[in-house]
Amino acid sequence: MKIVSEFLSYEGYALAFEDDFNGAALDRTKWNVELHKPGWVNEELQEYVDTEEVLFLRDSLLHIRPVKAAPADEIAAYRSGRISTQGKHEFTYGLFEARLKVPQGKGFLPAFWLMTADEERWEQWPVCGEIDICEVLGHEPRTNYGTLHYGLPHEENQGAYTLPEGDFSRDFHTVALEWLPGSIRWYVDGRRFHQAERWFTVGRDGTGRPYPAPFDHDMYLILNLAVGGVWPGPPDETTDFARAAFEVDYVRVYQKIR
Repeated sequence: MKIVSEFLSYEGYALAFEDDFNGAALDRTKWNVELHKPGWVNEELQEYVDTEEVLFLRDSLLHIRPVKAAPADEIAAYRSGRISTQGKHEFTYGLFEARLKVPQGKGFLPAFWLMTADEERWEQWPVCGEIDICEVLGHEPRTNYGTLHYGLPHEENQGAYTLPEGDFSRDFHTVALEWLPGSIRWYVDGRRFHQAERWFTVGRDGTGRPYPAPFDHDMYLILNLAVGGVWPGPPDETTDFARAAFEVDYVRVYQKIR
C-alpha cells in the first residue's frame, strides 16, 4: 500500500457539484426522489416515498425522517426517503464530501454512497461495483463504516472509524471519499481511516474487465435512510421515531483540475 498523507487535501481539486440545501425545497435539477417498495433490497422494512413528511429542507439542512405508520396502514409499516443524482450528476473519480448528523436508534441505517450509473452495461450488483462513504448503525452511533462492494461471488473491502468521543447522532461530522484510479480513501473530519487498492470484477459469464474496473466509470450520489434490513435488524421498543432524523448540511464533489 502506498504511503499517503493521513489528512485530506483539496490541493489540485476544483468544485464540480454542490448543494447546501439552502432553498425552500429540494432542488430537483440536482436530485431525484426515489420510490421503492418495502423489501426492495437487503430485506429493508421501509417504503421510500416522496412526501414532505419524510423529506424536506429546513434551517439550511436536508432532513430525512423515518415514519412509523399506523398499524392499519396496508402499504408499509415504515416510510422514509432516498434521493440520488442518477442521470443528472454523475462522476468518474473525485473527492466526495458531506457534513451530516445521523439518527440514533435500533433499526436505522443512514447512508451516503455511490452507485454505478450504467448498471445494465456493467451488469447488476455486485459486478458493477458500489462505494459506501458513510454508513452508521443507529444502535452504534459512534462508528462509521466505509465499504467497497464488487466481484462475483460478492466480495467487500471495509474499514471503520470510531469517534474518540461523542457520536455521529449528537453532532455534525464531515465524511469524505477520495476516489482515484487504483486507490480509494475514506475520511472522517479530514482524517483518513481506510484505503483500498485491490479489487476485481468478474461477470456472470466468467469474464472480467481490466483493473481498476469496476471502479473506473461514472457513478452517482445517493443519500438515504433505511429502516430494518439484514445489517441493522428491525426497530425495537427502544427506537424513538419521533426524534429521529438524518440531517445533511451539504454535499460537495470536487474533481481534479485537468
